[in-house]
Amino acid sequence: MKKSKVVTVIIDIILISIILFCTYKIGIWLYDNYKSSQVKKEYKNIQEKIDNSNMNKIKKNEINISELKLKNKDTVGWLKVNNTKISYPIVKTTDNEYYLNRSFDKTNNSAGWPFMDYKNRLDGEDKNIVIYGHNRKNKDMFGTLDKTLNEDWYTNKDNQEIVFITENEIQKYQVYSVYEVLNEDYYIRTDFNEEEYKTFLDTVSRRSYYNFNVDIDSSKPTLTLSTCSGNDKYRTVLHAIKKD
Repeated sequence: MKKSKVVTVIIDIILISIILFCTYKIGIWLYDNYKSSQVKKEYKNIQEKIDNSNMNKIKKNEINISELKLKNKDTVGWLKVNNTKISYPIVKTTDNEYYLNRSFDKTNNSAGWPFMDYKNRLDGEDKNIVIYGHNRKNKDMFGTLDKTLNEDWYTNKDNQEIVFITENEIQKYQVYSVYEVLNEDYYIRTDFNEEEYKTFLDTVSRRSYYNFNVDIDSSKPTLTLSTCSGNDKYRTVLHAIKKD
């Protein structure tokens, strides 16, 4: 066989291998999205009630978080961010790795599931409650968190209240900062003394793309949402302070 033909054959093999690999990865991605959609059907009734309710009027006993805990004991509450697709039960376990590649039903899934930082104690003493989710191309999980960086999202006051529903209460948080930042540990730190927390609040407030004109009470905890900004270098971040 001539040298030119050998080179051609090698190139063809490489190209076919690349095509097969890409097809495999796309197939996995589509299958994981399908599995996630099936899992969502298990709590659709709760999601519809939350998404269609006025959170200022809804009562805590109307949202049965205990029902979700029967499906997954790691459930700690439900997170809703207005005018995004973020409306999910939130889980928490003993590390920040498990739910990166597992769904709500704990089956393997590259879409993962929105989860709370394992360092949060949920004992009323947390200063910064951190929730992570993947930035999926189909906009599932935290794939729409980047909408909070848009001016049209910011100017709608209804968007600036985040709801987190637990077994015991309907918690409301006022957004005070949204931005993109290089991957770092500071904004996901969960434990501070009083002065450190004041510095934290000041630091992340100054990072915000917009001025939310929020009078931040340092005696209240922050809720932090975080996802990749389409790559591993930057993160899209939202901070909100708990309301009375």
